[in-house]
Amino acid sequence: MLRLRARVITDWMPTSENSILPDIPYDDDLDHKTEFIMKIWVDADACPGVIKEILFRAADRTGVELMLVANQLIRTPASPYIKSIQVAAGFDVADNEIVKRLSAGDLVITADIPLAAEVISKGGQALNPRGELYTTDSIRARLNMRDFMDTLRASGIHTGGPAALNQSDRKAFADSLDRVLSRQSTGHHNPASS
Repeated sequence: MLRLRARVITDWMPTSENSILPDIPYDDDLDHKTEFIMKIWVDADACPGVIKEILFRAADRTGVELMLVANQLIRTPASPYIKSIQVAAGFDVADNEIVKRLSAGDLVITADIPLAAEVISKGGQALNPRGELYTTDSIRARLNMRDFMDTLRASGIHTGGPAALNQSDRKAFADSLDRVLSRQSTGHHNPASS
C-alpha cells in the first residue's frame, strides 16, 4: 500500500507552544506519527468503462483506495480497495461530493474541467481519461477554451464533441496513472502545483 509521511501535531505540548510548532524532523522511532494514504476519486457517471477497468486493476495491484462517486449505482468488483458512493441526482452533486471529501495529494479522475480546477485548487491532482494530468497552467487554458466553446454554442455554432476514446488514449491514461502512483510511492511532490 502506498504510504506517505505526514507531520503530526501532538497534544503533549503545553498550550502556549501550540501556536508555534518547532520543525521536528520525521523520525521512524517516534510513537506519534501519521501516514497520509492517497485515495483515487472517480467522477464515475461519465468515466468510460475501459478506464474504470484500468483503475480497478491498479487499485488491486497497489492497494490504493479507489472511490467511485456517481448519482447511479456503479458495479464494482469485489475488492477491499474499491468502493462506490451513490449521491442524489442533480447538477454537480457528484462533483461537489468529491470536492468535499478530497484531501490534498489525492488523485481525481475526471474529464470535467471545472471539477479538475477545484481539485487542483485544493491541492489534489486531476487526470482525465485520455491521460492528461492537469497542471495549474493547463487547467487555466482548458477553462478558457471551455468558456470560448460555450460562447460559440450559445451563438448557434455547432462545435461537436470529443472524439471517441481509442487505444492510444487508454494507453496514455494507464501510463499517466502509473507515473502518478510511482511518484506517490516514492513521496515526490504533486505536479499539479507546477
